[in-house]
Amino acid sequence: MNTPTSTPVNIPAAPPLEIRRYCESDRAAVKALWDATLGHAIETCLDYRRLLHGEAVAIGMRVAAALSVREVGLPERDRRRQDELLDHLRLPSRIPGLKVDELQAAMSRDKKRRNGRIRWVLTPRMGHASVPRLISGDLVCGAFALSEPDAGSDVAGLKTRARRDGDAWVINGSKMFITNAVYGDILIVAARTDPEAKGSRGISLFIVERTTPGVFVTKLEKHGWLCSDTAEIGFQDVRIPAGNLLGEENRGFYGIMETFENERICIGGICAGESAKAIELTANYVRSRQAFGGPLWNQQAVRLKLAMLATKAAAARALAYHAAELAESGRDCAREVSMVKALSPEVLQEVVHGCLQLHGGTGFMRGTPIERMVRDARVLTIGGGATEVMLEEVAKRM
Repeated sequence: MNTPTSTPVNIPAAPPLEIRRYCESDRAAVKALWDATLGHAIETCLDYRRLLHGEAVAIGMRVAAALSVREVGLPERDRRRQDELLDHLRLPSRIPGLKVDELQAAMSRDKKRRNGRIRWVLTPRMGHASVPRLISGDLVCGAFALSEPDAGSDVAGLKTRARRDGDAWVINGSKMFITNAVYGDILIVAARTDPEAKGSRGISLFIVERTTPGVFVTKLEKHGWLCSDTAEIGFQDVRIPAGNLLGEENRGFYGIMETFENERICIGGICAGESAKAIELTANYVRSRQAFGGPLWNQQAVRLKLAMLATKAAAARALAYHAAELAESGRDCAREVSMVKALSPEVLQEVVHGCLQLHGGTGFMRGTPIERMVRDARVLTIGGGATEVMLEEVAKRM
């Protein structure tokens, strides 16, 4: 069985305008790597970690080495390697040298449509023990285990419990619709640590290794995102060290909200990238597809349809960039972030369905890119906060 290889990626310093042009440019290099490995991996059950992290490891190893350099106190010039970080990795600045701002993270997901879910609320110990191995690809940060059978967007409804028992925490409960829980090595689990607290209070975050006794993972079949795994997780008297508490006890809700803010901005970038690609594919198709004595592009209805889709996609992308800039400047942007999450996935739905329509019967066939894009786009109106919930957040701030 062949192991997919990765190509080292150079990330030169660039001004914002140049970065923006890069993020909106052709995705051919990434697409070639994806196409060359994905189909074979699915057919042969290739090591999923290697597939997901192959491209990241080359740079990630240098970042991990840079963290070690800081640890042993080598000269400052050697620490410059810490800045060689993948532009889509989202880590807080309290880890020296690792800085990726909100705008760059959003534009990166516009470019690559990748998923960087967790913004860590690190304890010093976990910062040194886990992060280099995560960056290098030796560990996969598998899942942000938040949603439950009876609690999704309503975080206050969490029922999973964690109780202190000496130098350990004991977790009981269940999680539902958790991405990458099957193949990930580490789970970030939200659990209620103060049963007397009401609503969103009394929630804490924990680091749990997937192989810990008492953790049961059941893979789920779903409509889209077939290259990504989703699972139900059960916790039955799962004992973890007390030091695996992530952040402060009973203040996990604030970490969750910070993660949501970043996730929702990045979903805006994902939607922008997918919309642009769907429009590009469709414009190429209608220019080559012959009907009614010429290419479909000659039909005014077709041209105007694509023009309107492109206009709406551009507006949604601009809103996502605006919210990212607000977040990076430290301003309160809860309303704008909620607007991004409410608008961008809905625009993407209109774009991909409109583009499939212009592909005709071809677009309805399994194996065509636009058919897959329609399935993959659907979850974005749900995950990270459903459209209806986001509109309610906007209304609260009007």
